[in-house]
Amino acid sequence: MLASAALPVILLAMLQLTLSSTASTWYPDFQLFNVKQTLIGTKKPGPLETSEYHELSNVSESDQGKWKLKLVYRDKLPSNTSTTLHEHSHRFHARMQRDVKRVASLLRHLSGGGGHDGDAAYEVNDFGSDVVSGMDQGSGEYFVRIGVGSPPRSQYMVIDSGSDIIWVQCQPCNQCYRQSDPVFDPADSASYAGVSCSSSVCDRIENSGCHAGRCRYEVMYGDGSYTKGTLALETLTFDRTVVKNVAIGCGHINRGMFIGAAGLLGLGGGSMSLVGQLGGQTGGAFSYCLVSRGTDESGSLVLGRGAMPVGAAWVPLLRNPRVPSFYYVGLSGLGIGGTRVPVSEDIFRLTELGYGGVVMDTGTAVTRFPTLAYNAFRDAFIVQTGNLPRASGVSIFDTCFNLSGFVSVRVPTVSFYFSGGPSLTLPARNFLIPVDDVGTFCFAFAPSASGLSIIGNIQQEGIQISFDGANGFVGFGPNVC
Repeated sequence: MLASAALPVILLAMLQLTLSSTASTWYPDFQLFNVKQTLIGTKKPGPLETSEYHELSNVSESDQGKWKLKLVYRDKLPSNTSTTLHEHSHRFHARMQRDVKRVASLLRHLSGGGGHDGDAAYEVNDFGSDVVSGMDQGSGEYFVRIGVGSPPRSQYMVIDSGSDIIWVQCQPCNQCYRQSDPVFDPADSASYAGVSCSSSVCDRIENSGCHAGRCRYEVMYGDGSYTKGTLALETLTFDRTVVKNVAIGCGHINRGMFIGAAGLLGLGGGSMSLVGQLGGQTGGAFSYCLVSRGTDESGSLVLGRGAMPVGAAWVPLLRNPRVPSFYYVGLSGLGIGGTRVPVSEDIFRLTELGYGGVVMDTGTAVTRFPTLAYNAFRDAFIVQTGNLPRASGVSIFDTCFNLSGFVSVRVPTVSFYFSGGPSLTLPARNFLIPVDDVGTFCFAFAPSASGLSIIGNIQQEGIQISFDGANGFVGFGPNVC
């Protein structure tokens, strides 16, 4: 049995061992997976007390100039106390349905383009917010809490590394979904300024239009969600850090799977994302740590060059001119139990025409690999888990196990081998996930009929991930969260 108190120590030790450019013989071939503790994490926690909820925006901490806001799982907020998705299996299936639509949306976006990256010139103090998992709340996303307008109105925002726009629901709201906080009213903000149709900012927006001299925007997502409204310049506040004249969409007609959040904070590589607009202020650098599912802890999002950790395993950041929003990494292979899976590196390569490749995405939950690579990867895992009782496939997963009655099980390690040498070996909770609350676990990867591979947020959880856009690197570790 693996004691739950020892989990952080063991995961930290594993991350230190595996975030390395040394030979894979240093990696443990197997690890213990705490089944019982993971199942406890499937229980949906109750809502916050009203007094605790209102105090959230006033709690902050400073860590060497990095400002953070304390957050909780959004399913504990008053707006998400509905019992319809309290059962883990219901939340799981809803999340998988959205995930399929998310992947389809990314594939469609590959046919588009646009956007320019910001240039790094100078830096300011690093700032950030804690990141909260949305996987247990019905959105499949992660959220930060920021202030919008002057005076700042606190809002929960979905973060999306594959999106290049910032938007928030606005009054007057012709059509809005339910959110945790009051809908932002630009009439109450002294810093709100609409963008004219002749502005160069308007030209940088895809699907922009003009109405009464004001720039209009429209964004549609793969799951049928959308936002439509007016483009504006507004002040955003990250705890004590104030950023003026940020171009945001003020959405008056909104629909979709963003229930609870006020809008979306795009972190993509294009010029209109938060990272792109801040440009030289942050040096194109940011770091996040996505909180692990089933915990009450917070992850973090930190912007600025000071967020770049010492001791991370750095791999080249690849760009695709066809979709500058996406962050690509070079993947040379996969490993099970310390042994490379017999798959050619070419299957993961980003071609000169912008096809294939491996995208890091916070909005996709489940990692996808091209079918040929996935089949070899899955088969190698099955061979080394022959002692575990199998279960029928569930949703998009074809490899599942009946672990009811087990306290812990021994499973092979799962590794990503990146181009240039570094390897990342995942904690077991990042590749075996519960699909119900009685002990059915599935191998959390899926095949993709396209040539695109996507490293999703389940596999990223609990690991510090850093993007150094100015120098062209992505870092893994050295910290866990």
